[in-house]
Amino acid sequence: MMFKQFFWLVLLACLSIQSYADVTLPRVFSSHMVFQQQKPILIWGKASPNETVTIRLKNSERRVVAKQDGTWQVKFPAQQASFESFDVIISGGNTIRLSDVLVGEVWLCSGQSNMEYTMQLRKGYKAPAKGKDRTLEELAKPENRNIRLLLVGRKKGHAPDVETIGWQRCNSESLASFSAAGYFFGKELLETLRVPIGLISSSWGGSRIEPWTPASAYEKSADIQTVKKGSNTLVDNAVAGEMFEGMIRPLAPFALRGFLWYQGESNVMFEDALYGRKQKVLIDAWRKLWKDQQLSFHYVQIAPYSYSRRKDKMQHTTETLPWFWEIQTKAMDPKRSGMVVITDLVDDLSDIHPSYKWEVGRRLALWALAKDYAQNNIVFSGPLYKRNHIQEGRIALEFDHIGSGLICQGEQLTWFEIAGADKSFVPAEARIEGNKVIVSSTAVPRPLYVRFAWSEQARPNFFNHEGLPAVPFRTYK
Repeated sequence: MMFKQFFWLVLLACLSIQSYADVTLPRVFSSHMVFQQQKPILIWGKASPNETVTIRLKNSERRVVAKQDGTWQVKFPAQQASFESFDVIISGGNTIRLSDVLVGEVWLCSGQSNMEYTMQLRKGYKAPAKGKDRTLEELAKPENRNIRLLLVGRKKGHAPDVETIGWQRCNSESLASFSAAGYFFGKELLETLRVPIGLISSSWGGSRIEPWTPASAYEKSADIQTVKKGSNTLVDNAVAGEMFEGMIRPLAPFALRGFLWYQGESNVMFEDALYGRKQKVLIDAWRKLWKDQQLSFHYVQIAPYSYSRRKDKMQHTTETLPWFWEIQTKAMDPKRSGMVVITDLVDDLSDIHPSYKWEVGRRLALWALAKDYAQNNIVFSGPLYKRNHIQEGRIALEFDHIGSGLICQGEQLTWFEIAGADKSFVPAEARIEGNKVIVSSTAVPRPLYVRFAWSEQARPNFFNHEGLPAVPFRTYK
């Protein structure tokens, strides 16, 4: 009898030990990570139900009891940026030590292939026609411990965590597979702000905007139609949220300063008239997920490319792309988002992945420096059409973001067109007069409309003195 009692006591003890769960963290937490400065630091994870978890960060300590489902979360006060690293120690039944942690600025980079485009040059890569290839220069540099990289792997559908090997110091190995546009953005911030930079890259080549947006956000939208197919929600035949659930949602609520977005090529291919609305739904959903309506969203207007030569389901014209550019421009919220124009960064109109990602990143950084870091002396946008005045057979155009002045990088301005009441556009003579552009044509004695860069082939030469290209546009009465 005594033997049986002893046997059952031992068995129960073993079962108790086996059911005990180690303290675990999401993969967004690892050694070498960067916490966002000036925002409360949230750390969360799992443990056994009712287990006490102790978290030490610098000289602070927090204790929390895991809930019945094993989840726990603690909050530490906001920290100031510093290049002095420290450890974070999480203890329960086991101990996790995260070493070499910094506090600085953190940004999430997402989109399709032009954001995913890596620093390691792809097969078929074409060297830039203008200047040095800065990608090769950066890959050859020694480790930069002040930039940290988190690369998220591809994953569709609901997932408890992202696929990643964790945060890495920036060196030739970790940088090779990282977003080029994202890296050059971070490099510009580091050089200007002099604080550590954390970059998270979560992109998927060829992806549309719908998979990056939670299905629930579309279902609540009054002007976007959804269709249920099994457990999936379809928007324009794309599965809503399938990348959001596995590649974005598990990252929250890790504190960020904002988002970078480079996507749209896959949506222009089916002439998505609702893209601007979809982008707003995505932005609202991501901000809601992070519970922070102040998060910035800076994005890239897609590059000139010969869509009309593609054999897609829809036959495009040379005006399909500028029509989409207009949608992207109207989606901009000047307070919390900015759009980078790259009409001048394309050497070959048959290459949907143009080089010059270093300049794309730099221009994204200009928006962030001006809008998020109060660098008031920075010109962050090229000329943006404001209004026009029709006078004596010509049209005078006025612009915002003229910087220190408007310039023509050539003998005369290109890609301006003018039309009368019939809206039959012809090439126009355009010249800069002070802070205005005067447009006219002897073929249109009574002009009413102007359009600029209204072609997929347009690589115009109209800039401000700071070298930022003008935003394509067309006027309305």
